[in-house]
Amino acid sequence: MPEPGTVTPEDCYTDAREQAEAQRTQYADNLEAAALATEEDPLILALEQARAQKEEADRRIRLLFAYAREFQPVRRYPLRALAQASGYTVSGVTTAYGTPEITLVQRQLHRSPVPRKDAP
Repeated sequence: MPEPGTVTPEDCYTDAREQAEAQRTQYADNLEAAALATEEDPLILALEQARAQKEEADRRIRLLFAYAREFQPVRRYPLRALAQASGYTVSGVTTAYGTPEITLVQRQLHRSPVPRKDAP
């Protein structure tokens, strides 16, 4: 739920609260309907859904790392900036992506990675 002072412009605060409440109600209703339809525990369903969303976010982050580090000819993004923006450590950025992510980005961009200056 948005807190007072967090919505810009301020006169939209009431609308933002109403929208958040409607989304919360819809989420709860959908979760309950899914639980009734499958006879599964709503908490377990919510956890599974949250895990799937987290895995998808992690996958997108790895692809963004590959793009930033391997496909940017003009501006190679500093590891420190990527780590800070993503919540990873610097070493975590370097190990988070690999050949599968580079290959997927390459297919999506229809171009090869930029050769590194330090490559032989």
